[in-house]
Amino acid sequence: MNNKKTIITAIVTLVVGLLLGWLIFGGSEAEPADEHLHDTEVAEETTWTCSMHPQIRQSEPGDCPICGMDLIPLENENNDEGLDPNAISMSPTAMQLANIQTAIVGNMDSVKKVRLNGKVQSDERLVYSQSSHIPGRIENLMVNFTGEYVQKGQVIASIYSPDLVTAQEELFEAQNIGESQPALFRAAQEKLKNWKLTEEQIQQILESGAVQENFEIRADVSGYVAEKIVNTGDYISRGQAIYKIADLTRVWILFDVYESDMPWVNQGEKVAFTIASLPGKTFEGEISFIDPVIDPKTRVAKARVVVANPNLALKPEMFASGVAEAQLSGDNEALVVPKSAVMWTGKRSVVYIKSSSEQGVNFIMREVTLGPALGESYVIESGLMEGEEIAVNGTFSIDAAAQLAGKPSMMQRPESKTMEVPQLFRQQITEVARAYFNIKNALVNDDPETAQKAAGKVSTTIENVNMQQLEEEAHQRWMPLQKKLKGASAMISANADIEKQREHFNTLSDAMLETTESFGLEIDKTYRQFCPMAFDDKGAFWLSESEEVLNPYFGDMMLRCGEVKQTYHKGQATYLKDDSATQQAGSHHH
Repeated sequence: MNNKKTIITAIVTLVVGLLLGWLIFGGSEAEPADEHLHDTEVAEETTWTCSMHPQIRQSEPGDCPICGMDLIPLENENNDEGLDPNAISMSPTAMQLANIQTAIVGNMDSVKKVRLNGKVQSDERLVYSQSSHIPGRIENLMVNFTGEYVQKGQVIASIYSPDLVTAQEELFEAQNIGESQPALFRAAQEKLKNWKLTEEQIQQILESGAVQENFEIRADVSGYVAEKIVNTGDYISRGQAIYKIADLTRVWILFDVYESDMPWVNQGEKVAFTIASLPGKTFEGEISFIDPVIDPKTRVAKARVVVANPNLALKPEMFASGVAEAQLSGDNEALVVPKSAVMWTGKRSVVYIKSSSEQGVNFIMREVTLGPALGESYVIESGLMEGEEIAVNGTFSIDAAAQLAGKPSMMQRPESKTMEVPQLFRQQITEVARAYFNIKNALVNDDPETAQKAAGKVSTTIENVNMQQLEEEAHQRWMPLQKKLKGASAMISANADIEKQREHFNTLSDAMLETTESFGLEIDKTYRQFCPMAFDDKGAFWLSESEEVLNPYFGDMMLRCGEVKQTYHKGQATYLKDDSATQQAGSHHH
């Protein structure tokens, strides 16, 4: 009985304990639920922006209304507490959405690959003029078209020669008195030999005792007829060429070498090349000669590669594409980074260094000095150390985040004070700017021919700028800008390829913007505009006479992509900051 009471008491105690536990602890579970709800509300308040167009801000994820890219969450600036004030922290989600990738900086062989284009040509040393050693009239041509193969000793033409008929008659007369006048007989034979008749042919004439009116002309060399110079019935003089014969068992590949590539292409270097009409085959040769003079029209020099052509697969005028590898001077190894890691606008070149802390991953901008370009990479002269980790993809997204956070970014160019210069000088550089606008508008209209002509006008206008009245500081500022403007405009004028023109236009724009900021223009308003998607998302600036955004780097393909970054006023380079008013003006024209 006591055992039964004990069991009942234990059960009642357990039930009461469970009830009290539910009442006490069950109520406390409401707080985490409220917290979860609060977190959800906070998450819903996240601001979403576009990595390419940071002026876009929305309360919900989606696509950018300008370029259509996925929006990324705007980072909470409070997370940056305790970090370098210039560091940009990014969450794993933001890095994934922006497709940010990093790599460790290391040494690589400093080998520059130079791409070359050229043509197959006949070896000039193996092109012969097949001439007639006998004057007369062409009676018959055995080879009647170019491209026909002839063998050495083959009869290629017959000729009627009155002079040779006379010489044969003299030979017969000398033969008759040969015993008494042997010297005369020998002289008559030598006269025929001078016309390239062989001993055998002379002996046949003597044995026949009859004058031959037509004589055969035989090929001096083997090869292909490259040119037929005369026709049947033509009268020719002694030594006149009948055919040009080319031996194609050895040919030249003549590659075009642009001025900018000449330091990297040297005699003795190997070149691997392919022929468009011979897919799957790769040829190799050595540069045996480089023209010492640049063609003034094409602005290229020819690099010659001599290759054997035993099966005649390489035919003159075939197009060839080659790659030459040049070892840079100095150390064989150097710090090399991908081009996608570097953001540049002419003078400044920066990369983003990745570091980690308790707060997470962050990036800090660092300025670097670029060395030569190696295809898709740059040599870094200074600013980086081996082993550091840098962003190699999505760098513009990081820069956009820095701009939104009000931290140093590539977008922010240092202000330059307008210098006092004579009004005549300012008017003259304004004419340079107007000529520059013609290039810009030609690229907007996808018109490379007009861009070339306009670039020539820029060069002419620069020559007319009178800098004699400039003071020392202004003179020193103008000289490098003048050189840069002339060089870039000359490269645009020399290139018919619009993509090459746009590359040089970027350099020209950098110099034109710096000229505007340094001296001002005699134009009421000009605008510094920016396209973030130019040159594989590296971005590029240009100067515009109109607030309307018309993109010279893409033309009709993405005509409205870009925004106004700064406004310059007449006579001075005072401009608006990248404030909301400017951004709204820019976004209005996308």
